[in-house]
Amino acid sequence: QVQLVESGGDLVRPGDSLRLACAATEIIPNHYAIAWFRQAPGKEREGVSCFTMYDNSKNYADSVKGRFAISRDVDRNTVYLDMLSLKPEDTATYYCATGPSFAMTCSIKWPHEYGTWGQGTQVTVSS
Repeated sequence: QVQLVESGGDLVRPGDSLRLACAATEIIPNHYAIAWFRQAPGKEREGVSCFTMYDNSKNYADSVKGRFAISRDVDRNTVYLDMLSLKPEDTATYYCATGPSFAMTCSIKWPHEYGTWGQGTQVTVSS
């Protein structure tokens, strides 16, 4: 079964940029999607962005549109989350997840739709 390993989390200042990486131990099937979720202390896990392997379609949460970008490096079997103009409210543990996706656009609404998760990487935005 594929495993996911996140990296790239760090302590940064407001306005800084950061790149998170999600490396898969095996090739993700074409009918799967990869998503980024985040969870802040005391809050529910929320979807950030997702990427459909079949047609490279993407989806973003309203709170990160225009600031975050999801991309894939096929050769490295890795999905990235580029985060610009970071805000203190972006502080959270970021998780990547993967699972089958048969919709036109991948979903970031329900974490339970994804069956395989990484261990998470901490992003802290503070002055």
